[in-house]
Amino acid sequence: MADAKAISTQDSSWLQGLAGLFFKPARLQIAALCVRPGESEPEILLVSTRDTGRMILPKGWPETDKSASETASIEAYEEAGVMGSAETRPLGSFRSFKGLASGLKIRTKVLVFKVRFEKQLQDFPEIGQRKCVWSPVSEAMKLADEASLRRFLRRHRSEIT
Repeated sequence: MADAKAISTQDSSWLQGLAGLFFKPARLQIAALCVRPGESEPEILLVSTRDTGRMILPKGWPETDKSASETASIEAYEEAGVMGSAETRPLGSFRSFKGLASGLKIRTKVLVFKVRFEKQLQDFPEIGQRKCVWSPVSEAMKLADEASLRRFLRRHRSEIT
């Protein structure tokens, strides 16, 4: 009987290992939803991706020695030169995909922090690598290239304004 139990356990772990090849957990990215006053409604910042030029929120991988909200502020600065204070609690999250240099795409969960705009610097680490576009919330919902980001903006519109 002990042998049957050992074989059963081995079969189960093999199957779980095989399933792991096909179903990978989402990886976490941190995004900055930069908000500034606009004429008729608040404006939010979208930046282009470096490779395809898709319009997205500034985002990146968590930094081990920083809180998630600090990471959001860092991403806003590095990708767009935006200085501002990030709220300590996330506004929400959405699912996305991150394209890797190898061409592989991995599923990610994007945790979004609202960053209140203070100023935008003329010189920042990724200047010239990305296009920065400030748009009223209603227009940004159309400009965003990811359907999940557009849904996120619609769902959280009242919290952004």
